Amino acid sequence: MADDAAPQGLPPRPPPLSGTPLLLGTLSLSLATFMNVLDSSIANVSLPAIAGDLGVSPGQGTWVITSFGIANAISVPLTGWLVQRFGAVRLFVATVLLFVLASWLCGFAPSLEWLVAFRVLQGLVAGPMIPLSQTLLMATYPPHKTGLALALWGMTTLVAPVVGPLLGGWITDNISWPWIFYINVPVGLLAAGLTWAIYRKRETTIRKLPIDAVGLGLLVLWVGSLQLMLDKGKELDWFSSPLIVALGVTAVVGLAVFIVWELTAEHPVVDLRFFQRRNFVFGAATLSIAYGLFFGNVVLMPLWLQQWMGYTATSAGFALAPVGLLAILLTPLAGRKVTVWDPRWMASVAFVIFAGVLWVRSQFTIQTDLVHIMVPTLVQGAAMAMFFIPLTTLTLAGVPPERIPAAAGLSNFTRITAGAMGTSISTTLWDDRAALHHAHLSEALGSGQGGALAGTLANLQAAGLSREQALAQINRLVDQQAYTRAADDIFLASSMIFLALIALVWVARRPPRQAPPADAAGAH
Repeated sequence: MADDAAPQGLPPRPPPLSGTPLLLGTLSLSLATFMNVLDSSIANVSLPAIAGDLGVSPGQGTWVITSFGIANAISVPLTGWLVQRFGAVRLFVATVLLFVLASWLCGFAPSLEWLVAFRVLQGLVAGPMIPLSQTLLMATYPPHKTGLALALWGMTTLVAPVVGPLLGGWITDNISWPWIFYINVPVGLLAAGLTWAIYRKRETTIRKLPIDAVGLGLLVLWVGSLQLMLDKGKELDWFSSPLIVALGVTAVVGLAVFIVWELTAEHPVVDLRFFQRRNFVFGAATLSIAYGLFFGNVVLMPLWLQQWMGYTATSAGFALAPVGLLAILLTPLAGRKVTVWDPRWMASVAFVIFAGVLWVRSQFTIQTDLVHIMVPTLVQGAAMAMFFIPLTTLTLAGVPPERIPAAAGLSNFTRITAGAMGTSISTTLWDDRAALHHAHLSEALGSGQGGALAGTLANLQAAGLSREQALAQINRLVDQQAYTRAADDIFLASSMIFLALIALVWVARRPPRQAPPADAAGAH
């Protein structure tokens, strides 16, 4: 069967776009994706300002992040069912417009309760946007240029998490926190308008499917419990808290019942049969684990820089900004070559670069300067360019075009969940390893190096500090060393895991090469 042929009983796929419509369509879909991904990270650095302005504690303020993440994770795997029910183009434009409305309401929220409610709405409508933009973009380009489409899409999903904290910090410091939500309004309206103008005549087939209410309820139950456990686990000391234990049990039992129900339902809300495909299983697993490692380290680096190296939010963002340079330059090349080169080799090279970058970071000390922090960050951009596109290509290889929205939604769900898990695991391990290093360093100070401790105390007291102030200063220095060594441990472990992931990539089969059609290579 030809690549652009439609299955029996379905209308033929519309031809690929070209010229100005292709450019504007790519721009509109990329803008919407960038807005969506940016919004998942831009609020992080603004939490203190939001909490102070609304009169709540920073701990309560974290619900601004948690509520969005839970709602987003629940709605992502529903993409395939929603597309069949409403059509990909209508659904995408509707979610963008609703995202704009929710963003506007977030900026006007008079209390934390209202802000959390609007963030839930924002997360729910944000879920289908990413897999839908991926699906529409792939249908916009001819099959032999699918890699280029994924490259343009991938740049927005990888660069936005890096830009988010930098932009959010600048807006909060120089304007006010509501503007981190207001900036979505013009971007979203432009993206929705362009998308409708270009794609309204390219609507997908609509089927009036019954609602799988039980499956939907089980999905909300287990995903909500899992996300809440991951978001609140560190704050509540994980499984020493009865609430976290209850959430964990609910998530496991809910998942088990959900799997059984969805595999036997006539019209499942999430099609789990994609996991029967070898490439989907190993592609999605590799992509999710790698993204969890990547995102965990993306969160850890600015925390270390701001809490223990004296960087401000803006300067930490500046130190990490070079990651986008090589990513933007090399991603189009990776996109053009992914249908020619073996994507398994491309992913393997990316993992080797990630491993090298993280090994270099594992050598960081409190004396490491800005240049030595920025160099591996710059190199990491090359790995990002060679990472997302090949693994997405492997995951979706062989999936029929009409089922790509469902497959992309399920793949993005596993990736987003892995990102949340990576964040929770990395920050928890960082604290645990820091406590261990603090104990070892304190033991050394109190025993074999007692003379050094006494001398330092005397010098600090001679400088005008009380004994308690001097001890607090020394404890701060010990903490700085402990958290730096703990970060080094996580960087080294992540490096080793990236190398191990190379074996998992090669279990997937290589997708067939997509050669350009003869008329494209000839007369045109």
